[in-house]
Amino acid sequence: MENHSKQTNAPYPGPYLPAAYAPQYPPAAFQEHAAYPIPQSGYQGPQGPYPGPQPDYPVPPGSYVAGGPSGFPVQNQPGGPAGTPWMPAPPPPLNCPPGLEYLTQIDQILVHQQIELLEVLTGFETNNKYEIKNSLGQRVYFAVEDTDCCTRNCCGASRPFTLRILDNMGREVMTLERPLRCSSCCFPCCLQEIEIQAPPGVPVGYVAQTWHPCLPKFTLQNEKKEDVLKIVGPCVVCSCCSDIDFELKSLDEESVVGKISKQWSGFVREAFTDADNFGIQFPLDLDVKMKAVMLGACFLIDFMFFERTGNEEQRSGVW
Repeated sequence: MENHSKQTNAPYPGPYLPAAYAPQYPPAAFQEHAAYPIPQSGYQGPQGPYPGPQPDYPVPPGSYVAGGPSGFPVQNQPGGPAGTPWMPAPPPPLNCPPGLEYLTQIDQILVHQQIELLEVLTGFETNNKYEIKNSLGQRVYFAVEDTDCCTRNCCGASRPFTLRILDNMGREVMTLERPLRCSSCCFPCCLQEIEIQAPPGVPVGYVAQTWHPCLPKFTLQNEKKEDVLKIVGPCVVCSCCSDIDFELKSLDEESVVGKISKQWSGFVREAFTDADNFGIQFPLDLDVKMKAVMLGACFLIDFMFFERTGNEEQRSGVW
């Protein structure tokens, strides 16, 4: 429990993060704000609502950049790549797991896997890293795989993994756990599954593979393992010059309410790397926990169908 507390309450990236994850900024950036100053003895507290600008208040210049959706300016985080702003944190609604408030105001997520140069040059499997953005290109989360070297290179795309999802302060807000399961569609038992925790250690949902002889099918479940939605993919999962859609459907599979799309990234990227781009669409008013479960489904689909190396693809028939 002590280690878990460090993961959820640490104010900045520390030793609890995987070794492969490079912090977006040095811990020193927070030292000057480590403690909130204690009010002086004569402090009277808030003086009431802001009265508004005075009559002689100067008008902001035309180059002034207004704030983001929550009223705060969109800024790049210290040490982060230029031109990649973080999404401003909206006010957390009631009954929302901490860190998932970002998902309450969006109906689309873009998941971009980062290209690992070592993996491209040597074929040595490294921990996957992903940028998770909204439709405006603002970064919402950063995801990093935490799997040991032996498991990655011996089990390949079928490996069990832990995926840690971090917010813009480096706090782990979600943990995805995939156990080692059967990777063949010929056996209707021991099928693929992933557990979504938010905050870490608290399950909010599951994605369970549903056996079908031809179609990739999954069931999205809540924290009580009650079926909520289904995902149905195409009969032939072929990433050749076009996007591949996995449709989000109601339980009776009569209506389509969203989708997970594996986006075509260009011939060079597709041929020489396993770094993939995905788009996730869901209703704006969908329960925030189920939005997190859909994000987990995207990662499971990536590993099952698009994370294979060239030799694995040729053996499995997926290209």
